Amino acid sequence: MPQDSKKTLNLGGQLLDLSIPRVMGIVNVTPDSFYAGSRVAARTDEVIQKVGQMLAEGATMLDVGGYSTRPGAVPVGLEEEWERVEPVVEAIRRYFPEALISVDTFRAEVARWAVERGAHLINDVSGGTLDEAMLDTVARLKVPYVLMHMRGTPQTMAQLTHYDHLVPDVMRELRQKLIQLRQRGVADVLIDPGFGFAKTIPQNFELVRNLAAFQSLGCPLLVGISRKTTIWRTLGITPDEALNGTTVLNTLALQAGASILRVHDVRPAVEAIKLWRATMGVD
Repeated sequence: MPQDSKKTLNLGGQLLDLSIPRVMGIVNVTPDSFYAGSRVAARTDEVIQKVGQMLAEGATMLDVGGYSTRPGAVPVGLEEEWERVEPVVEAIRRYFPEALISVDTFRAEVARWAVERGAHLINDVSGGTLDEAMLDTVARLKVPYVLMHMRGTPQTMAQLTHYDHLVPDVMRELRQKLIQLRQRGVADVLIDPGFGFAKTIPQNFELVRNLAAFQSLGCPLLVGISRKTTIWRTLGITPDEALNGTTVLNTLALQAGASILRVHDVRPAVEAIKLWRATMGVD
C-alpha cells in the first residue's frame, strides 16, 4: 500500500487539487439529523438558498444526504431516501451546474441513481459493509468514493465500540476494504476514520490525536467531526453551540494532514484553512 497520500481527485473529468485542503458542505434532506441547522426541505427555493450560500462562502463540494445516520436514527426505506435526494441533486445541477456533488448513502442503488443524475462522488458511511453491491457499483460508475469506518448500523453502532487497539484496528478494517476497492480498479478513494460511528467520546479524541497515522493508507483524509457529540457533550453545551469546538478540532485535523473538512458551517472552515495555510507559510 502506498505511503504518500494522493493529492488529486477526478470528479467528472475535473481534476481537483487536494494539496490545498477543501471544504465539503453538508446538505441534509432529513427531518431528524442531529443538528437542525443543517436540514433543508426538498423544495427548490430552500435548496437554492442553502447551496448558494455554501458555494459563496467557499465550499468546494456539497454532500447531499437523505438518511440520518445519527446514533439510533429511525431507518428509512430505499424509495424514501431517493425521493429526498433526487430533487436536491437535480436542483443543484440545474441552478449550480459547476458545483461538485457528493451523495451521502450506503445504498448502491441510490449511488447509481445519483451519479446518473450528475453526482460526482459517493460518501458511504458504512465503508461498503451495509450493501454488498456498493463496491462493485462504485467501480462501474468510475467515481471517487469516501471509505468511512463504521461497525454495525446507525441503530446498533453504539454497542460495537470494543477494540483491542483502536487506531490499528480501525486502520486494518479500512485497509481490507481499500484493498477490495483497488482490486476492482477504483482509483480515487478518500479515507474517513468515522468519528462518532462505533466510537466512544474518548475514542474519538484518540482518533484526533492519531489522525496523521491514517495517511499511511495512501489516500486523502476526509474529516467529518462538525458539531458532533464529542464536542458538545465534552463542553456541556448543545449542537447549536458547537461551532467554536468544531473549528478547534478541524484545525487539529488540518495539522494532521486532512484534505477535506466535511462541515455544517462553510465560512468558518474556509477561514480555518486560510489561517492554517498562512501559519504554515503556504501561499
